[in-house]
Amino acid sequence: MPFTLDTLQLKSFIAIAETGTFGHAADTVGRTQSAISLQIKKLEESLACELFDRTSRRVKLTEKGELFLGYAKSIIALQWEAYSRIKEPDVEGEIRLGTPEDFATHYLPEVLASFRKHHPRVQLNVACDLTLNLIDGFQKGLYDLILVKRDPQRVKGGTKVWREPLVWAAADHHKPEKPLSLVLSPQPCIYRARALAALDRAKKPWHISYTSPSLAGNIAAVKAGLGITVLPANMLPSGIHPIRKEIKLPELADAEIALMKRDDLSKASEMLAEHIVHSMENVAAI
Repeated sequence: MPFTLDTLQLKSFIAIAETGTFGHAADTVGRTQSAISLQIKKLEESLACELFDRTSRRVKLTEKGELFLGYAKSIIALQWEAYSRIKEPDVEGEIRLGTPEDFATHYLPEVLASFRKHHPRVQLNVACDLTLNLIDGFQKGLYDLILVKRDPQRVKGGTKVWREPLVWAAADHHKPEKPLSLVLSPQPCIYRARALAALDRAKKPWHISYTSPSLAGNIAAVKAGLGITVLPANMLPSGIHPIRKEIKLPELADAEIALMKRDDLSKASEMLAEHIVHSMENVAAI
């Protein structure tokens, strides 16, 4: 081998590629920005090429960076596959999992597909809903595991699996207006609560122009120009950008995704819980 690969280098590289900035990647990986920069410098020196175009505010992958991203994700995935296959290859049973829609859409498909590939005798039943509805169903015994959005300063319990930096977001063609038109999910929703509390503290006038429990519905409304919204920095779809200069808006505190599980879990459910936590660490260490 002409070079060696360090897991932290790979996780740092993937985090920057996913978030678009060294600062957000540092928050995701749990290292300082200077430490992240050093890891990327070492990686680029090992590969003898530049992986990122740093000429704009939002870091973009170079052509070779795009090529290497697929390999980096595959290497991390293979590490977990080897661990999973050796530890518990024959687990079986039924698992009831509840999750927020945006997290399920953006991150879970690959995680669950990988789990099913390694454990084909497990039956997965996945439901998407708002966090408080998931918690209510969990307390009623409807789920074995739930992933929930929470305010880390107020809600404890469970296992943190993901940190979500939140940003104000608008359509690429959006024009500033007063009062602010907002596109938000109905109550109960942590993004909605964060948005309204921040605007009220800043004494910014607002009104809600569109409400939908569906992420796809809210995204469509934002793209149609019906208002601005709050989204995780890592989950901005094409046609929507983070608001930076065009409107002066208050900062939004981070949210968390936490995994909650029943005390009397089956072996299959325990394995899925562990798989989710490790898989998200492999996307970018918390």
